[in-house]
Amino acid sequence: MAKHMRAWQCVRHGNIASGLKLNDKASRPSAQSLKANEILIKVVSATLNPADYKLPEMGIMARGIVSFPKTIGMDLGGQVAAVGKGVTDVKIGDSVLSRLDPLKAPGSLSEYVVAPREGYAPVSKDTDLDWAAGVGTGGLTAYQSIKPYVKPGDKIFINGGSGGTGTFGIQIGKLLGCHVTVSCSTAKAALCKDLGADQVIDYKTTDVLEALSKEGPVYNLFIDNIGTSFRRLHASSSAFLAPEAPFVLIGGGMTLTTVVQVSSVLLLPRMLGGGKNKFMMHATRSSREDLSQLAQWLVEGKLRTAVESTYEFADVLKAYEHLKKGSAAGKVVVHVAPKT
Repeated sequence: MAKHMRAWQCVRHGNIASGLKLNDKASRPSAQSLKANEILIKVVSATLNPADYKLPEMGIMARGIVSFPKTIGMDLGGQVAAVGKGVTDVKIGDSVLSRLDPLKAPGSLSEYVVAPREGYAPVSKDTDLDWAAGVGTGGLTAYQSIKPYVKPGDKIFINGGSGGTGTFGIQIGKLLGCHVTVSCSTAKAALCKDLGADQVIDYKTTDVLEALSKEGPVYNLFIDNIGTSFRRLHASSSAFLAPEAPFVLIGGGMTLTTVVQVSSVLLLPRMLGGGKNKFMMHATRSSREDLSQLAQWLVEGKLRTAVESTYEFADVLKAYEHLKKGSAAGKVVVHVAPKT
């Protein structure tokens, strides 16, 4: 096996437009280096997430979190190229979906990656690997921020239903037996309804907080994928959330401003503008059990990735430029290699 491969690497912290480079001689992981529970994956498709670029763009703080050069990307769909001696659930040639640890040097925008048992799940041979690649972070985030807090018949609200996480949240909410209301723009309402949303609030024409408050405290969970006005929304959450219903922030970003705002929400009493409902900031984690459930739904045709656009491996910088506009309806996919 060749010693080198192609990989998109952030060579330093800062804006990825200047710091992200294609390395044609990146070190290629070998089958011999695999630990007992690891597999080597040939990456076919990878999907992009805002966290990919937000982490290196934290500036000098990024140096304390990750090491550079850092191969970028977390999520992928691919084919097993080798297995560790303790692996029994997949064999060479099988298709898998995977999520890599964003704080470690390897990333999905490379020709080969190593994944531990917690970071992959098998899918069927005929699974669309673009769809498989989209499941990782977006699917796990949606699943882990909904599943623990709901029961069939509950009503949930997703602020930002048309993005990479929101599109999975709609489907997962419905699969768990919930009534799902989302916010999105006029242009993306059809997508949200197609994915199963029971009710759509068009933030272009309607004040979201006003619309929710008119319904009364009927919601059992609030998911905020946007994160730009969570202090205002949480302060008024008792108007639309049931007393024990949590407010879960996902899209807060990785900035000092967000940390300060989150701290104020957690510490501010209601008499000074705080909210009554429990506030949580979600942190996604890789989980074999959760990935397997998502993979099963994908294979069964109950879950799909809303692919907004696709790019070739050479055009990764263009793909991130598109993602950073913040208007993608679903996932942005990069084709790393053809499926064999």
